[in-house]
Amino acid sequence: MSGILIVAEHTRGALAEASLELIGAAGIAREKLGGPVKVLVAGEQAGDFAEALNRLGVEEILVAQSGNPHFDAAVMEEAILVAARAQQPALILIPHSASGGSFAAAVAVALGSGFAADVIGIGFAENGLTVTRAGFGNKVNVELDFPGSACVTLTVRGATFKAPEGAGSATITPLAVPLEGLAGRYRHVGFEEAPVSDVDIGKAEFILSIGRGIQDEKNVPRFAELAKRLGATLGCSRPVADSGWLPKPHQVGLTGKVAGNCKLYIALGISGAVQHLHGMKHVETIIAVNTDANAPIFNVATHGCAMDVFTFADALEQCVG
Repeated sequence: MSGILIVAEHTRGALAEASLELIGAAGIAREKLGGPVKVLVAGEQAGDFAEALNRLGVEEILVAQSGNPHFDAAVMEEAILVAARAQQPALILIPHSASGGSFAAAVAVALGSGFAADVIGIGFAENGLTVTRAGFGNKVNVELDFPGSACVTLTVRGATFKAPEGAGSATITPLAVPLEGLAGRYRHVGFEEAPVSDVDIGKAEFILSIGRGIQDEKNVPRFAELAKRLGATLGCSRPVADSGWLPKPHQVGLTGKVAGNCKLYIALGISGAVQHLHGMKHVETIIAVNTDANAPIFNVATHGCAMDVFTFADALEQCVG
């Protein structure tokens, strides 16, 4: 087995950014695995995404047409199995998302491949492919290998690998998928729109994030203005979002967004619960301010200060004028 098969994801006519990020991840793995990089896209309008998926490093785009305008896990699973059995890839990459999680493990079982979910790093050792993922409630990073596995299936966390920018010269090949017997396994009920927001935590390079330590909703505008003056994106912890002080798209953490592109993270009044650390502990530079000197946030902070967040905000406001 050789080569890499990437599974593209799209929703309501929009290609998921994670689909392109997987091409970047494949570029890293290909240096050791060799073989072609192929992208599989399935759905009623699958061919519409071929041009966007034609990036540097991709040799072939497999297009599997189906009659269902909505996502169907059974169709995706069957399409991947058809492609994998024909192409015999050494690695299958799937976005780590609600959709990807609904069929990834089933694909691995059907193929008898190695499997790991929520992967944040890809490497190689003497025994072959290794991956990094979080473990024990995101308290540690775990490195896994796959001895004896000719093929490995991975779901890869979004905003982890950089998508290649240049256009490629991939060929486009129709993929016939037997859909008999798959109809009726799932019933599409509808979409629930996410709150409208111009915030993209996953792409922000500088985030100023607030937690319960700001004490009251009426203090949010002050920190929002401070973030604006600093050139930062305003983030928050789960209690702030759950209380309705800020819309959900601002939330950083396990049930929010991962600060995947962030270089500087300022955490104000955030204790550092495990679910919040999931979204930001990997950031290169973390500055934490909390009145509790024993707050867990200080265990991951590059710089920490046990003081009142309002006093800290006063000093920052004076610095930026």
